[in-house]
Formats: sequence, C-alpha cells, structure tokens
Amino acid sequence: MSDAPDVGHPLRALLREHAPPVPVAVERLHRDFAAAEDAVQAALVAAAERWPRDGVPDNPRGWLYSVAVRRLADAVRREAARRRREDAVGAAALADWAFVPGPDADVPAERDDSLVLLLMCCHPALTPPSQIALTLRAVGGLTTAEIARAFLVPEATMAQRISRAKQAIRASGVPFALPAPGERGARLRAVLHVLYLVFNEGYVASAGDALHRADLADEAIRLARALRAGLPREPEVAGLLALMLLTDARRAARTGPHGELVPLDAQDRSRWDRARIAEGTALVEDAMRGTAADGGPGPYAVQAAIAALHDEAARAEDTDWPQILALYEVLRAAGDNPMVALGHAVATAMVRGPAAGLALLDALDGDALLHVDHRFDAVRAHLHVRAGDAARAAAHYRAAAARTASAPERDYLLLKAARVGE
Repeated sequence: MSDAPDVGHPLRALLREHAPPVPVAVERLHRDFAAAEDAVQAALVAAAERWPRDGVPDNPRGWLYSVAVRRLADAVRREAARRRREDAVGAAALADWAFVPGPDADVPAERDDSLVLLLMCCHPALTPPSQIALTLRAVGGLTTAEIARAFLVPEATMAQRISRAKQAIRASGVPFALPAPGERGARLRAVLHVLYLVFNEGYVASAGDALHRADLADEAIRLARALRAGLPREPEVAGLLALMLLTDARRAARTGPHGELVPLDAQDRSRWDRARIAEGTALVEDAMRGTAADGGPGPYAVQAAIAALHDEAARAEDTDWPQILALYEVLRAAGDNPMVALGHAVATAMVRGPAAGLALLDALDGDALLHVDHRFDAVRAHLHVRAGDAARAAAHYRAAAARTASAPERDYLLLKAARVGE
C-alpha cells in the first residue's frame, strides 16, 4: 500500500489529531491490528487527496472511521472471493460488515484507547527499532516515507520493518487491551524508552545535515502528553515529559544564524522557551514527590531535575553544579549507563576540577560502547581545554569529529580543534 502524499502543516496536524483513536475503534470490530492499521492508512491517503480539494468534513474523525471501515469491508469481500471454497466463513464475515457507519458517525472510543495502542506498539515481542517505527506509524500518524527519512533508511526497508512488527503482534495473539498488572510495568518502561529515543533523535539528530529534526521531537512530546493524560499518577511519565520539555525549551538557541551548533554554555538564554521551562519544572516537582513514596526517584525524573537546574540558571556561570553532581551520583548508583558516566565526569570536573573529571574518564577507557561514540572524545577534549592541555584537546576534538555522522556536530568539533590548536 502506498503512503499518504506530503501534505501541508495544518492538514498534517489535523490528521494527527483525529487519526489515533480510529485504528483502535476499527480493531475493536475486526480484532486484527494489522488489518485495522492498514485500513486507517488507506483512509489517511484518501483524506490527504480529497480534503484539500473538497474541504475538511464537519466530523473529520467520523469521516476517517467511515472510510477505514469501508476499506476493511472491501478487503473482507476480496478475501471472501479469493477463498470461494470457504464460502461459509466468507459469508459470516460479510454479514458482520453489513452496516457501514456514515461519515458523521461518532467513533466508538474508550478512555484507555490511546494508552492501549501505545502499549501494543511497544510489545516485548518487537525489537526497539520496530517498536519505534510502529509507534510513529500507528500512534503518531507518520507515513512510512516520513519515518524512513527521519532515520535515514530506505523507505522499502522501513516498510518491511513495520510489516514484520505487525505480523509479530498478530502472531503473538496479544489481546487489544491493557496488559495484565504483572506485565504493565515492563511494558510501560518500554514505552518510555521508545519515546525517549524518538525525542533524542529529534533533538540531536544522529546523522545528516540537520542538527535536529523538530517533527520527531514534537511528536515525542505529543505522545508523552497523551501518555501522561492516560497515566497521571505515574511519576516516571511525568519525569519523561518534564525532561523533554526542559530540554526542548533550548531548541531555538542551539543553532546560530547559519545552522551551526551553539553549545549550552554559549547559548543566548533569552531565546529559551520560558513557558516550557515553567511547565517542565512543575512536572519535575510532581515526579519527585511521586517517587519519594516509592523508594526514590526514577532515572527520567532525576534527568529532568538536572535539566531544570540548567534551565533555571540565568547565566552559565550561575549553574548549580554541586547539586547537578549529586543528582548524577544518584543516577550512577541506580545503574551502569555510559552516557550517565560521561555527564557525571563533566559535573565532577565543574565541581572538583578537570583533573578529577579526566580521572573518571580514564576509568571508562575499557567501555567498548563509549569508544564508538563521539561524545566520549568530545567530553575528554573539553576537559583537556579546562586543564590547559591544548594539544590533547585538539587531538580528541578531531577524533570526535571523525566518529560523528552529524554534519553540524562534525563542523563544530573541527572548528573547536582548529581554535584550540591556534
């Protein structure tokens, strides 16, 4: 099936607003996630073609639901015709589709529909890349082409990934309902991880000519808001949304006039989004209060608290580094995460001096994952600059530039190497 063509921003936003509940309602009738999702994609294609020409219907969601059910009914009829030897089964299926709702019909919905869809897309039978792709397709409403462009893979490859993910869910026999209480925690952690990965790829593009992909970051925030609405008492949901908002608040100041990277300590803080900072800070307070009763804050709540401390500083030199260091020590105690270790080294250097930070980095030399990530050399270069060792700093900046696939980051690192060398 071909994806919807590119449409203008207002229409794209309208489709993403009204589309997510529709596959849930269609699936509840047909009990087949893959077939329902395909039918809704066909309805989105029809909407993208007809609405700009004929105008947006009075009930966009009902229109999408009607078209999706009709497409699914057509698919059932085709399947029945193909399997004539199974006439009895085909006749029974057709009877179920005798009534097709009109375009003004209300879409059958339940309070947990969006949450159920998110949890299903992050089913443990799927790999993380498949979870991300299916979440963006089924819940986010992005086309396969848009997702493929975002992650710099061929459209055919992404289509196969999404198809395999839907087949895996179908084969698993998982019911279209909230998971059992014993499974819910693990499934929620998977959802949070997927949204975190989507946001990170949007805020700091891992490859390509753009420093960030605003559409991915915005979509991750939208989905995190929906998750928060469905689970208002989950502290880590509040923590993740807070982390996204407090980080994304700096987006406008992260690039210079020519698209070049501007590091945090050099950003024009008057360009930061104060409304997002206020919202994120309030969510941090909710997250930290909620986790206090559960034995301690979760990793997203702690990372959000660190982001809040950065955002609250009027100037880079006003940053409360001792408190940030204490929070990184909480994160390090909670688990072995290489990126946390890097942040901890920077915070240590800011509080106790660059030699202390470099000593921590030396202890991480054996971590194979860190050695393929450009940030390890970039942090080491930064600390060598603070220690006054220009030659080592320049060498590590060049090594970091060689490891990144992001053009803006590579240009920034090479410029730093040249300036330090001078």
